[in-house]
Amino acid sequence: MSAENRLSVVLCWHMHQPQYRNLVTGSYALPWTYLHAIKDYVDMADILETTPGARAVVNFSPITLDQIDDYARQINGYLEHAQPLRDPLLAALAATPQPLNGADYMALIHACLRVNKERLIDPFPSYRLLADLASTLLSQAEYMPYLSGQFLADLLVWYHLAWIGETVRRRDVRIQQLMKKGQGYTPEDRRLLVTIIGELVSSVIGRYRRLCEAGIIELSMTPHAHPIVPLLVKLDSAREAMPDVNLPVTTRYPGGIERAQWHIRAGKAVFSHYFGIEPQGCWPSEGGVSNDTLQLLAEHGFVWAASGEKVLRNSLTAAGEMEGAAHTEWLYQPYQFNNKDIACFFRDDGLSDLIGFTYSKWHSDDAVSNFIFHMENIARACHDKPNTIVSIIMDGENAWEYYPENAYHFLTALYKRLGENKRIELTTYSAYLARREKAKPPTKLNNIMAGSWVYGTFSTWIGDSAKNRAWDMLCEAKQAFDAAVKGGLQGEALAAAELQLAICEGSDWFWWFGDYNPAETVSDFEKLYRLHLSNLYHLIDKQPPDYLSAVISRGTGSPVHSGTMRPAQQYT
Repeated sequence: MSAENRLSVVLCWHMHQPQYRNLVTGSYALPWTYLHAIKDYVDMADILETTPGARAVVNFSPITLDQIDDYARQINGYLEHAQPLRDPLLAALAATPQPLNGADYMALIHACLRVNKERLIDPFPSYRLLADLASTLLSQAEYMPYLSGQFLADLLVWYHLAWIGETVRRRDVRIQQLMKKGQGYTPEDRRLLVTIIGELVSSVIGRYRRLCEAGIIELSMTPHAHPIVPLLVKLDSAREAMPDVNLPVTTRYPGGIERAQWHIRAGKAVFSHYFGIEPQGCWPSEGGVSNDTLQLLAEHGFVWAASGEKVLRNSLTAAGEMEGAAHTEWLYQPYQFNNKDIACFFRDDGLSDLIGFTYSKWHSDDAVSNFIFHMENIARACHDKPNTIVSIIMDGENAWEYYPENAYHFLTALYKRLGENKRIELTTYSAYLARREKAKPPTKLNNIMAGSWVYGTFSTWIGDSAKNRAWDMLCEAKQAFDAAVKGGLQGEALAAAELQLAICEGSDWFWWFGDYNPAETVSDFEKLYRLHLSNLYHLIDKQPPDYLSAVISRGTGSPVHSGTMRPAQQYT
């Protein structure tokens, strides 16, 4: 079968962690960036490197790249110059066991249990024993005096061993020896583990750059600090898909268009710094699009953008073009936005959710066979449509923790079987567009209804009372920033404040506000949000408002995958 008649399939993995670093002190509040780097980022890179025929689009948020680079530098500084580590969990792993006060001891023990028990604790008997003891300790703190520094050292080692990528676990003799030892880890053992972590983190950006240079992947980006661009530009764009939504008291984010442009420009600069190329494509934060957003991306030279299936459905329905139409008639094709030189692609929500939420419970062979079955059905249904393309777009980090062996078997088989299938062409968006320059022009999409990949709306980021309160706090901080600029803020002071403002504009804080989320994670993120806002006030030499010392939101929910991922459709 010729390449032109094969079904084009794009696997797009979005790699993003919010800014966990206090930009004023340099310390990290949470360890998730380096932990995902040594597990999910290195595993994905290794599988792409070693599986013939593998192709993918890998999308990095710029603040994730900056944090990866910062971790690489701080670990190198610790190993070569004995400089202090600025992540408390990593520093505890590296430190000589010593008596701790009760609160610090308990906090570290609790941190070493924040992982999927079924997949990352239970498979390792030594870790399981330590975790069982730790859980008992957390519930019966009176036993704490009986535990030694060695217990905490061993627990810290096993927590990090569990987070090591499966591809590393299979090949690195040093990791195998540490796992075989099981207990009684010495300072030398822990320094070795920190060294390995440093090697892995330091390798991430270079590996993806080389994969891109080899044509195996396309690298794309998200605006700098992962803001919901349509809401920055127009808060009331949320009403396009949710006409009755309650909005913040402040009706407009001050200078939103300029801030959106800043995130796009700064994101491109970070991307080019690390990868040496200009990005051709953009996954707008959370697939959040609007007419204004796509216009901005086109003006900044992007040739493609992507969003969620429900956004396209809403847009076509509003245009009167959806009645009785099947997926094969509207979803599996590129669209040209409003005569601009930017193509729009839309994810298949059902297929993406199968990978994100369903296949982790299946045997990998059965899961891949089922996925191929769906692809072949689409290929048959679209055999006479030359522009057909299926987009699988999803979180490239959090899903794999719920698979056996960090999805090593699933991802390896998925790439291999898609690459071998004669009906399917595994490709990237830019490669697809380049090969089809002379093919049938994309369908025109003159108007897009503002929304995201989650439900086709912005309900995850606005509308809830806590989310709206957070927006009002951000708007007030932006007004204070604007006043400081008018008052003469400039040079390095302006640059520092502008970067801090960008962090406050990120989507992640609003994602976690709301009582349907788990209490511990809500607490983590609302504290971080208040810290980032307070730092912004300090950087513009203003006293932070008193309300920043009060809790914004508390969670009571227990969502699937602890809320780190969401299915695209609301389940009833």
